[in-house]
Amino acid sequence: MANLWKKQKLKDTGLCRLGILFAVTVSVVLMFVSVPRTALNRTPIDHDDLDDVDKDLEGKLNASLLEVARGNGMSLRLHRRNHFTPRNMDLYPDLAKDRVVIVLYVHNRAQYFRVTVESLSKVKGISETLLIVSHDGYFEEMNKIVEGIKFCQVKQIFSPYSPHIYRNSFPSVTPNDCINKGDEVKTHCDGNPDQYGNHRSPKIVSLKHHWWWMMNTVWDGLEETKSHEGHILFIEEDHFLFPNAYRNIQTLTRLKPAKCPDCFAANLAPSDVKSRGEGLESLVAERMGNVGYSFNRSVWENIHQKAREFCYFDDYNWDITMWATVFPSFGSPVYTLRGPRTSAVHFGKCGLHQGKGDQGDCIDNGVVNIEVKETDKVVNIKEEWGVRVYKHQPGYKAGFKGWGGWGDERDRHLCLDFAAMYRSSSSSESP
Repeated sequence: MANLWKKQKLKDTGLCRLGILFAVTVSVVLMFVSVPRTALNRTPIDHDDLDDVDKDLEGKLNASLLEVARGNGMSLRLHRRNHFTPRNMDLYPDLAKDRVVIVLYVHNRAQYFRVTVESLSKVKGISETLLIVSHDGYFEEMNKIVEGIKFCQVKQIFSPYSPHIYRNSFPSVTPNDCINKGDEVKTHCDGNPDQYGNHRSPKIVSLKHHWWWMMNTVWDGLEETKSHEGHILFIEEDHFLFPNAYRNIQTLTRLKPAKCPDCFAANLAPSDVKSRGEGLESLVAERMGNVGYSFNRSVWENIHQKAREFCYFDDYNWDITMWATVFPSFGSPVYTLRGPRTSAVHFGKCGLHQGKGDQGDCIDNGVVNIEVKETDKVVNIKEEWGVRVYKHQPGYKAGFKGWGGWGDERDRHLCLDFAAMYRSSSSSESP
């Protein structure tokens, strides 16, 4: 009986240990499954490692980065990728001479990005031009969407300075960063407060950093566009384009010199993002909007000359910065030309850097129901139309002090570095 009891005890002990092992295994699995997808998306690009790069090229790549990114392996990988040739050149070997290049800037809202790419696939004339997708951070889900694009030439660029690819160093959060109001007085922390006493949030300042890095890179850095004199169209990951969008922007840019010689840009949508247009038989000149806007190199030069104004204005929004300080410094009203019916719609409910991840983020499944009418499928702008000018429109103007979030001198200096990185003699050579 004693031996039987011992055997039973050993059996029970074995089952207990097996149960504990099973519980621990399940816990570990659940722990990995519960890791936020944004964290998983920050893993290095294994298939694009630097193992196959000789030390000479690696040295040139590293030297061509700004000092803040040197030594960051992820920055180096992404910087190397920025020199890759566009995809689908075998499918679309010849681009139209009068092309309007399209730049689509994105973060990590894949649910929106899919909708935007699907709308682009139905745009007439899209195969004639180059689509550039500018990424703020590396997220595999976003990357896979781009890899699935087959309707035009597409080139990806990744900001090597995105705070989303750094750990414990600027431009991300550093261990000694000031966090709360007054920290700079109480402790010897790093950082300068904005005009309201608040310290920088990398997640927020990346909005302005990415836009400014992208502009300088597209206009002055990329082999594919640094000699492009014509218009470039800029859209975001939550902009739905109608099938006539490309032909309409071509028409507007062609008519602009004669119809509105004082217009700086051409827009696919009204400055009021809630408006679908007036539906009148007339072109419209109004304040420049931030949905489907385009301008040429001469306008970019005007903007670039105001780099200091842009980089020192205390507002983390690039568009408010432009409206409140850059455009007013031009000395005359900055008008854009558009049609009477929108060809692009802003459909996102979540902010650009609120897609998913942290508690309290905006959650949206990206389902949209945008009606596309027959008139949205063909060019609906006529050359014989006159131009209706809207003056004294509401919106941000000179005198507005900004919403803050951009008071840290480190952000301002990095912003100025972006403006100079392709214009100094040391950065003129490509690795």
